[in-house]
Amino acid sequence: MRRYETIAIIDPDLADEERAGVLERTTDLIPKEGGFLVMLDEWGSRKLAYEIKKKVRGYYVRIDYCGMGSLVDEMERLFRIDDKVLKFMTVLLEKDADIENIKEEMAIAKSEAEAKSEAEAEAARKKAEEAAKEADAAAKEADAAAKEADAAAKEADAAAKEADATEKEADAIEKKADATDEVSEKVDESDTDNIPADSSETETVETEETETETTETEINKEEQ
Repeated sequence: MRRYETIAIIDPDLADEERAGVLERTTDLIPKEGGFLVMLDEWGSRKLAYEIKKKVRGYYVRIDYCGMGSLVDEMERLFRIDDKVLKFMTVLLEKDADIENIKEEMAIAKSEAEAKSEAEAEAARKKAEEAAKEADAAAKEADAAAKEADAAAKEADAAAKEADATEKEADAIEKKADATDEVSEKVDESDTDNIPADSSETETVETEETETETTETEINKEEQ
C-alpha cells in the first residue's frame, strides 16, 4: 500500500456546511476504496499565487492517506467534476507504507498532543490562579487604601470642625472685647462731662464763703 498526500483548494466563499460536505465525501471514500486516512489537516483560507476561476483566495486542505492507485483516481475524478474544488494536486510520499507503523506513530503523536494540551491547560490554570491571587491582593490593597482615605477624610473633617469652633470662639472673644471697649469709652465720656460742672460749683461756693468772711471782718473793724 502506498502513502499519498493530496492538497485540495476549495472555494473560500462556501458556507461551513457545504465545505464540510465536500470533506466528508472525500474522507468516506478512502475506507470504501480499501485505504486508510492518516490525517485531514485544514489550513484555512489563504491567498492564491494566481487567480483561479476568478478567485484570489482559496480554502486549503491537506489529506494524508494510504491506498492504491484506484483510490487516487477516484478521488481526483470527484474533485475534477466538483465546481466547489478550485484545484488539487496529489504527491506520492511512500511507495510501500507500513500501516501498523503509521498507526503507532499516530498514537504517539496523539498522546504527545494530549500531553501538550494537558500541560498547556495546567499552565493556563496556574496562570489564572496567580492572576486571581494578584487581583485579590490588589483588591485588598485598594480596600485598605480606601479605609485610609476615609480615615484621613474623617480626620480632616474633625480638624475643619475644630478650626471652625476655634474661629467662632475667637470671634466671640473679639466681640466681647469690642463691647468692653465701648462701655469703657462711655464711662470715660460720662466722667469727663461731670468734671467741669463740679469744678464751677466748688469755685462759686468758695467765692461766696470768702466774701462772707471779708464782710464779717469789715463789720468787726467798724464796731471797734
